[in-house]
Amino acid sequence: MIDARDTALIIEGGGMRNSYTAPAIVKLIEQKVQFGWVGGVSAGSTHTLSFASRDAERAKWAFTDLATHPEFGGWRSFVRGTGLLNSDFIYEGSAQVRPLDFDTFASTTEEIHIEATRADTGETVVWNRADLAEVDSITLAVRASSTLPVIMPITLIDGVPYVDGALGSSGGLLIDAAQRAGYEKFLVLATRPRDYTKPVPSRPGVIKRVFRRHPAVAEAVLGRPELYNAAKQTMLDLEQAGQAYIFFPENMMVESTERNVAKLNANYAAGEEQVEREWPQWREFLA
Repeated sequence: MIDARDTALIIEGGGMRNSYTAPAIVKLIEQKVQFGWVGGVSAGSTHTLSFASRDAERAKWAFTDLATHPEFGGWRSFVRGTGLLNSDFIYEGSAQVRPLDFDTFASTTEEIHIEATRADTGETVVWNRADLAEVDSITLAVRASSTLPVIMPITLIDGVPYVDGALGSSGGLLIDAAQRAGYEKFLVLATRPRDYTKPVPSRPGVIKRVFRRHPAVAEAVLGRPELYNAAKQTMLDLEQAGQAYIFFPENMMVESTERNVAKLNANYAAGEEQVEREWPQWREFLA
């Protein structure tokens, strides 16, 4: 076991790009790393759930073999209104295919932090471990956090509409939330390369028209680059100061909506190679 309870694990989203960071979750589970705080938004919330339930097999499956299921998504699903990625199946339905180990989830001790964004107001909503007391509440929180606008239908919880947590106040990188929780040491799993900066949308009018029914979502999309880039700079400054270790993908092969399982498995293998190569540095940082 590696006692890293003084460290916060921060997991970036990115849809199926998270097949690259899945082997990092597997490695952390296998090495019995104990963090004090684990936070993720969007697809990063799925990794958060896999880690908190110590389910290494599910960590890989959710971003590789799950895509082979006929209900996973595609253009037929999009035309039916269930999304290019079928969130109803990916979250609720897949739990029937591969049930969540809720007993293990309930027995682990790290604080959990998942965020989603209200589509009506743009407000950031947070779920912590205390809010996730049953399987349905966990599934809904992860689904809400992962709801990619346009790609997936908006998620409703008690009549409140939610979209991707990355559109909230964090910009998609939960460094500020981890700092507010009192942490000064951070392991970050990124799905964009080190030199990536999020570009400002070139056609804001188009975005406003696309989201004319949800103007708060349009504003969130337009405002995200500034938030994301500022959060990333904060992480880079912390890395420079020796307070953060950031896993930046060196060989990302897929984009967020990839459904080809061969490509996803190849991306997983590329991430696995990098994790294994960097593991001695991770272990030294976490010690």
